[in-house]
Amino acid sequence: MTEISAAPLTQEPADDFRPITGPDAVVLAVHDARKAAHYYSATLAMRCTAYSGPENGNPETCAYVFETGPARYVLTSVVQVLTGHGRLIADHLARYGEGIVDLALRVPDAYAAFDYAVDRGAAPIAEPYELTDRQGTVVLAVIATAGAARHTLVDRTRYRGPYLPGFTPVPDRLRPPTTSLLG
Repeated sequence: MTEISAAPLTQEPADDFRPITGPDAVVLAVHDARKAAHYYSATLAMRCTAYSGPENGNPETCAYVFETGPARYVLTSVVQVLTGHGRLIADHLARYGEGIVDLALRVPDAYAAFDYAVDRGAAPIAEPYELTDRQGTVVLAVIATAGAARHTLVDRTRYRGPYLPGFTPVPDRLRPPTTSLLG
């Protein structure tokens, strides 16, 4: 009987790079961000921490950021379509209705995480780019997913603002009411 010897299996060297450190935000496209913000605030007892809209220089979308524990949700509606971002929200609402448009992931280095993902087969949507305001700089990159949602890679290691550049703490006149919708 002939003995067959198998060649020893070789393993790839361990890859210690961890491109994702955790979730950053769930971004939802909604028809009316102010009404949705009222619901999240009053019914779900979530804390509104940031706002972007026409009142603070964003003529295209209205967005409220909510946080509860480590989770962050961004409710975004279109005021008028001016750029690809507004088109993304409008198209999502027209095709799918309200729902998740982006699952943002926190990364320590958006450039490296983007390359890592694309090298392993992820479809690129937007190469890393920087957004800056007086609170610092955020680096973002976007990759496609299998469904309608996409993944934004968010490196906020050099940013200390409430969410992203263009977002401010919620002014009192725009803060969603915290009274119950049921009573």
